[in-house]
Amino acid sequence: MEEEGKPCCGPDRFVRHAGDGSSFPMSQAVACATCGIRHAFSTQRNFKVHAVFAALAVVLGFALRIPQPSWLAVILCIVAVFALETLNTAVESIVDLVSPEWNRLAMVAKDCAAGSVFLAAVGSLVVAAVVYLPPAIELASSLAGA
Repeated sequence: MEEEGKPCCGPDRFVRHAGDGSSFPMSQAVACATCGIRHAFSTQRNFKVHAVFAALAVVLGFALRIPQPSWLAVILCIVAVFALETLNTAVESIVDLVSPEWNRLAMVAKDCAAGSVFLAAVGSLVVAAVVYLPPAIELASSLAGA
């Protein structure tokens, strides 16, 4: 568990694996990964925005009773956006660490990382249109005819 002001992973809580990785505790790897996701969620406004849209997508999926293949597409989009947003946070942190002053290449790295999230989000909107519009139109026409 993360203590106030102390990261959940650090030199005193993390043992790097040597060689084949047999000495690396899997539970610690999962704990550190979870810590990274919590950090991204708690510090990144866009991560929270994506979480709201992900929740909306799930609620809409249940409301419109989308078929299983559509659920797969929705879940993959949600996971891709969250994964890229977390990676974007990591890239920004590394760039800030190694280049605290403004640098053109640092800007390019940050912009490209942010661009990957943007591409996934736009792609997710396209998937949402394909998945949700047909059942929404069908529902609207059945309500209009009733």
